[in-house]
Amino acid sequence: MKFNSLIPELSVTDIEISKSFYLKLGFIVRYERKEDKFCFLELENNQIMIEQINDNWYVGQLEYPFGRGINISMQISNIDKFYDELINNNVKIYRKLQIDKYRVNDKIYEDKEFLIQDPDGYLLRFNN
Repeated sequence: MKFNSLIPELSVTDIEISKSFYLKLGFIVRYERKEDKFCFLELENNQIMIEQINDNWYVGQLEYPFGRGINISMQISNIDKFYDELINNNVKIYRKLQIDKYRVNDKIYEDKEFLIQDPDGYLLRFNN
């Protein structure tokens, strides 16, 4: 198994609810440690870890929505198809599919993207 060089690990309130949510999005379980309430998930080249809140990573009280001030950007090969599949599976969309423009130095890039929020309030941005 190849691990990305950056893999976010999200603290979640209920591992089963979160795991079901990510599976509904199309992620697959690469491995899990049920005794630790931990799960490693993958969607295309995107990897994410979820673990039920414990004393291992506690740095302060978590309040919903978790992850304030951050969104996790994930590139998807066919963003239109993926978006339609989520709509058909009744996944609640936080921000609808749209094209945004971003300047990188002197060049403007267009990104087709949308956002959803996971059960703990983490913002997930999917783009092409």
